[in-house]
Amino acid sequence: MQIQEKPPAGTPFDWIGGEEKIKAMVERFYDLMDLEPGYAALRAAHGSDLGNARQRLSMFLTGWMGGPQHYTEQFGHPRLRLRHMPFSIGIKERDQWLACMDQAMGETGVPEDLRKRLKESFFQTADWMRNLNG
Repeated sequence: MQIQEKPPAGTPFDWIGGEEKIKAMVERFYDLMDLEPGYAALRAAHGSDLGNARQRLSMFLTGWMGGPQHYTEQFGHPRLRLRHMPFSIGIKERDQWLACMDQAMGETGVPEDLRKRLKESFFQTADWMRNLNG
């Protein structure tokens, strides 16, 4: 019998450990994208400089998880699908994004129950972002 972790009161933002934890997870996500050959297609879609992507994803996830709304305050509504339309996103890119984020969550100590919930939400969003059939 597996013991379930009890989520703390509050939001996923609270459960994960706040903004610094999200920043660490996002930093590891982009570091892995640079390091792991299995994420090559994903990395290629991001251009040469990841600085802007790191900042925006961190800001977005902070608000999305229930923390301060830095992203919407600075950039307005995320319009995720619209903002990602210029990029070719198929099953391979979706799956690499999900695997890279899951690895980053694991390596930064995201609690297992939260990690499972986030993986489900990330899959729904990442699959909705696809603009290629393959």
